[in-house]
Amino acid sequence: MTYCVAARLNTGMVFLADTRTNAGVDHISTFRKLRVFERPSERVIVLMTSGNLAISQSIINLLSQQDGNSATSLWHAASMHDAAERVGEAVRSVHERDAQALQRQGIDFNINLILGGQIGNAPCQLFQIYSAGNFIEASSENPYLQIGEAKYGKPILDRVLRADTSLDEAAKCALVSMDSTLRSNVSVGMPLDLLVYETGSLRVTHFASIDENNQYFATIRRTWGERLKQVFAEITDPVWTSPDAPDTLVPADRVHQPIRMPSDTTGANSVPTEPFPAPQTLAQDHGKPQRS
Repeated sequence: MTYCVAARLNTGMVFLADTRTNAGVDHISTFRKLRVFERPSERVIVLMTSGNLAISQSIINLLSQQDGNSATSLWHAASMHDAAERVGEAVRSVHERDAQALQRQGIDFNINLILGGQIGNAPCQLFQIYSAGNFIEASSENPYLQIGEAKYGKPILDRVLRADTSLDEAAKCALVSMDSTLRSNVSVGMPLDLLVYETGSLRVTHFASIDENNQYFATIRRTWGERLKQVFAEITDPVWTSPDAPDTLVPADRVHQPIRMPSDTTGANSVPTEPFPAPQTLAQDHGKPQRS
């Protein structure tokens, strides 16, 4: 599996990818999923992949062709939108060649890609490309894209990332997002590839390969976990016994009861059900009285 995240900001772009691939719990490998097409002073194009490894490698091979006349070459794409179209064409070309053979083996044509970068003086652009070769573009309102195991790292991105977020803050946010994913899903693993691109530079200037010994990432993992526990502890406990308290879960004007199934009142040992008073008192440990 995979987790990749990228953000397009006012001052540049951030790309982060893990490197784990696996075909079962007993077959885990490492393959790098972030690739750079760089021609200094002319273009920087970053491509990240998730899904079937053989499919992604076939697509990368097509896109890496040096022939300027090739419909799939990225080296002569006139714009980032043109580059996204060429990636989509490469996806469709591999699908046309391999999809039926994969289907006969019970394998889905599974591929997702993130493409971003800058060509010449045009603005930075960021795209997510699907298995059908179609794509969407990130915007100021939605400045980041994810592929792979996206759900674990999404909450921090939604709370922090904005178009005006600085590149360093965005890189830090992406690393926290990755840490959340690493903790919750064993199919995502280190080392990580982190690339930060500053608008107008037209060359790679900030890149890091992050492994288990990276001190900064270790600091993020430790600090984020500690501060989450601290913030959690500082949130007041719920109040159940005082409907007029500001932190109550059972305000006096909105008292509800659970839906109770009727008990058997026909048996010899049956006991009539009587309504419980509301609000109810939360069960609590001895020695720790409920706040009221």
